[in-house]
Amino acid sequence: MAAAAPHRERMGLLRTDSIPEVGEDAAATVGMSETLSEEEQNELRKELAKVEEEIQTLSQVLAAKEKHLAEIKRKLGINSLQELKQNITKSWQDVTSTAAYKKTSETLSQAGQKASAAFSSVGSVITKKFEDVKNSSTFKSFEEKVETLKSKVGGSKPASGDFGEVLNSAANASATETIAEETQEETH
Repeated sequence: MAAAAPHRERMGLLRTDSIPEVGEDAAATVGMSETLSEEEQNELRKELAKVEEEIQTLSQVLAAKEKHLAEIKRKLGINSLQELKQNITKSWQDVTSTAAYKKTSETLSQAGQKASAAFSSVGSVITKKFEDVKNSSTFKSFEEKVETLKSKVGGSKPASGDFGEVLNSAANASATETIAEETQEETH
């Protein structure tokens, strides 16, 4: 492990010199191998003071610009909520204009179309099967028996109407017949 340390130093991974912080006197952090004359140090101090003054001025200008911006927004009636909405709208537009979004949207659209076609196909198959059952000989025979039952129970009423009416009529007649039988049993 100790042998790896010199290798890291050569690669620049372990730095032994310090990096000056904001506002730190740059002349104080100059390495020992680089000695500055008194004149060079004074020149650097003047430059440092000038840069710090420029930073202070820029901070004041920025604060004034931000205040002016807030005043303009207030006059225009733009509030934080409206800004948030605008930012969200802009962000959504940025997202929807990306290639990844367009590709995903296209893929989902195709999948939706395929699913819709599949459901439509299933619905058609089910409808066809019901039609096949309705047209089958077994169903026709059942329907005829129900019609016969209806005509026996219903009396003189003509055998017409759809299958649902026939079933309802037969069910009502059967229930009426059962009640009549029970009444006769009670009286005997």
